[in-house]
Formats: sequence, structure tokens, C-alpha cells
Amino acid sequence: MEESRQTSDVSACELADTAQHESTKAQPSDPLRPSLKRPEGVKKVLLHSCCAPCSGEVMEAMLAAGIDYDIFFYNPNIHPVKEYEIRKQENIRFAQQHGIGFIDADYDVDNWFERVRGLENEPERGERCTKCFDMRFERTALYAAEHGYDTITSSLGISRWKDMNQINGCGERAAARYENLKYWTYNWRKHGGSQRMIEISKREAFYQQEYCGCVYSLRDTNRHRRAQGRDRIKIGVKFYGKEDST
Repeated sequence: MEESRQTSDVSACELADTAQHESTKAQPSDPLRPSLKRPEGVKKVLLHSCCAPCSGEVMEAMLAAGIDYDIFFYNPNIHPVKEYEIRKQENIRFAQQHGIGFIDADYDVDNWFERVRGLENEPERGERCTKCFDMRFERTALYAAEHGYDTITSSLGISRWKDMNQINGCGERAAARYENLKYWTYNWRKHGGSQRMIEISKREAFYQQEYCGCVYSLRDTNRHRRAQGRDRIKIGVKFYGKEDST
């Protein structure tokens, strides 16, 4: 079902008001991180975040470059609710730590299931993932267009398990619906980004999710684990940098 372009029904949880947002942002300094060059014309970015581990390096890179941005958390694919809340609350904590605005969007899981109906057995990176990314970026673009952002981007692409071309295509389609809105296709994995993502995750002891997020990803990951004689995934027990967590 195509999401309409009507006014978005978003519950905004602004964890730092605009004035404070500008004055209290942390400026992480990493001598090994190349200077991030913002695209021409970019003034305010809305960063779609899927989780703290993936967005940590993206957030700190943009902060170090002096880019004005807020986080948009819209991930109705994440299952179960316990997993969703763990990922969201951790992202909120990290945003607060850096003085970044956080928009907590709807968990409209029924809409998500409607969008991916008939694609339950698609493989990872297949058509179901395209539909999922489309839905999340459409809502991100809608909110951005309604609230004065000129650019959207996402932390999804930093994961080596994701197809960058697939993600960028979905992002660009969503942004193209609105005049004066663009999708930033920067490859956050490059120039040591993937390694810094892991280092930040360990430094912050982020929750280490063991599957992409949706119920079908959980199903398929557990099938693979069982075929290898491993236990099913346990929600909420594994954290980066804590070797004894299982």
C-alpha cells in the first residue's frame, strides 16, 4: 500500500530544543577520521537512524564536520516490541549525550506488514527489503519536507550486510517526491567508517542485535543458527565490548 503524502502523524520527542541544540552539541574529535565534506547547498539534515550501533559513527562524523542535523527514528519493521524499545532507547540515550534532536516516529507495524505482504519468503536484500526501505524513507522525506530540512540520509548503509545501491535508490526516490529535498548518498563505510562504528559501539557498550530487525529476518537467522546447532537468538542480552554476554 503506497503511503499518502498527507501530513505525517508523528509523535515528536525533541530531546533538545532548537536553541539548546545549537549550543550544546558535542564535537567529537578523531584524528583518524577524514574531514567530512558536506554536499553543496546542505543546511539542515534529517538522519534516518535504524539503531545506535549503525548511527554512532554517522552522528559523530557529522558533528565533527559541523553539520546541523536531527535524528528521525522510524522503524516499524523491528520485531518484537522488546527489541524495538531496546534499539530506540539506546539511540535516544546517545542522541541526548551529544545534544542532538530526536524525532520518535510511529511504530505503525500494521502498515509495515501490509507493505510487505506476499514477500514473506524473500531473501535478505530482496524485494521485501526494498519495500521496507521505501516505507521508512517515504516517511522520513515527508517529515523533512514539512519541517524545513533540505537533505535526508540514513545510517542503514554503514552495515556491510546491506546493499548500498538498494538503499540509495530508495532514498533518492523518496526525496524526489519533494522540491528542494535531496538524499545524501554518502558511503559511510569508507575511510575507516565501518571500523569506527565498531569502536564506538564497544566504547558505548551498545546493544548488539543479531539480526536485521524484522520478524522474517529473525525467523531466517534462527533457522540458520539451528541448522548449525546453535541456540536461538535471545533478545536483550548481548552487548558490544562485553565478551561474557551471550
